[in-house]
Amino acid sequence: MQTTNGKNFIIGYFRQQIALTHRNYRLFLLGQGMSVTGTWIQRIAMIWLAYRLTNSPFILGVVGFSEQIPIFIIAPFAGVFADRWNKQHALIKIESFAMIQAVLMSVLTLMHVIKIWHIILLSLLLGVINSFEVPVRQSFVVDMVDGDKNALGNAIALNSTVFNLSQLIGPSLAGILISVAGEGWCFMANALSYAIVVASLILMHISTKPLEARRNRQVIKELREGVHYVKDHLTMRSLLFLLAIISFSNASFRILGPVFAKNILHGNANTFGFLMSAAGVGAIIGAIYLTNHRSTKLLKRLIHYTGLLLGASLLCFGWSKWLLLSLFFMAIGGLAQMVHTASTNTLLQFYTDDDKRGRVMSFYAMSLQGMTPFGSLVAGAIAGAIGGPWAIAIMGVICIAGTFLLRDKNDREIKAKNRWIFRSYKKVE
Repeated sequence: MQTTNGKNFIIGYFRQQIALTHRNYRLFLLGQGMSVTGTWIQRIAMIWLAYRLTNSPFILGVVGFSEQIPIFIIAPFAGVFADRWNKQHALIKIESFAMIQAVLMSVLTLMHVIKIWHIILLSLLLGVINSFEVPVRQSFVVDMVDGDKNALGNAIALNSTVFNLSQLIGPSLAGILISVAGEGWCFMANALSYAIVVASLILMHISTKPLEARRNRQVIKELREGVHYVKDHLTMRSLLFLLAIISFSNASFRILGPVFAKNILHGNANTFGFLMSAAGVGAIIGAIYLTNHRSTKLLKRLIHYTGLLLGASLLCFGWSKWLLLSLFFMAIGGLAQMVHTASTNTLLQFYTDDDKRGRVMSFYAMSLQGMTPFGSLVAGAIAGAIGGPWAIAIMGVICIAGTFLLRDKNDREIKAKNRWIFRSYKKVE
């Protein structure tokens, strides 16, 4: 009886995943799962390699800063091009460039000539590539579900599930690969994963709409148009500001992971992998929850509560000295961060017009990943000065305070707007 109930639950769950009825999205999910697993393997290997070469928490912050800062600078401009380009063809080229970057990392490491400046320079290169990849990929989701906005929220939640399942598998594989074969083979595994995602993109059959003839328009003018579009939309603006605070704070989890694994928990690369995998477990639970809960009212509430939950998990993790407790708080933090990010993504996609989707998602990328380098740099600097536990705790306080402040500010703005509407209505009467 229990087996039958379990089988019926699984069948019922997959029947609710309406995004999977679209062939292009199934191909994307397969390729994306392999690619993100490879990306996590490379990220863990790169951070561990940098710490092994320098033994410096500050250098960890510099490496994280180098990979993410191009997104903050370039992504808004990349969003303009995302609204112009054929997204399928653009992604094939972008993912191919990322594959070349991974091969270079692998060759330099396997030849034992890798230096910290190589890591920083190649991290910058990957950041430039990701600056174009993120807004193009995010705005491509609606094309892969054939413009079906009913499937859009489910598609984003499923993508988050696969992303975080990869986050669970990738760090564990990275820890094993680093221990058995070294960091170089981690980078090569990532290169192979990019080859798979390129193949999945080639196999897609996208019904492309004729692109608006905007190539002669100025990039700055279109960028300004996107900025005003977001600025005039109160909900959109608030979502992006809060996401920026969450991303800034959450950067400390990953960038200081080696410090806690080695110095606080007295472990090794496997311990670091377990910590990152614990965040993946929590994130998967949150992603599975979101696949079947998609009302905009619920998503708005979740965005506030998960901001507070992430801050609390940072505070608790910072002062934990026991591995099991640290794994638990990492899982809670992973759940909070994933639910917040996916809910924000879904709401932005629902509110955005198709002709501005690339630009809005570039602002999403800037808030999500563009703020991470600043968080990495600040967390690394604080850890170098007063220790990792204090750095994590301070980031937790910033996260909680930012969530409260933005909630209060939004409430005041909404009340002021309602009062203005009421006065205007009374004047008309």
